[in-house]
Amino acid sequence: MALARLLMGLLLVAAVLCFALFIATGQRRWRQRGIVIVKWTVIAALGFFAVLILERLAILL
Repeated sequence: MALARLLMGLLLVAAVLCFALFIATGQRRWRQRGIVIVKWTVIAALGFFAVLILERLAILL
């Protein structure tokens, strides 16, 4: 659980750094990379929460 939180936090920090580089340099590739990182972070978070929900349902049954 802590590893998943750490991974998501690091991915969000990487996205923020990409957006900061976009603002600093004006190069569109940093913005695109930031958007891709955010997209995959959201997908990973949804998967993580889906596993938690399924775990809870398994305990209830």
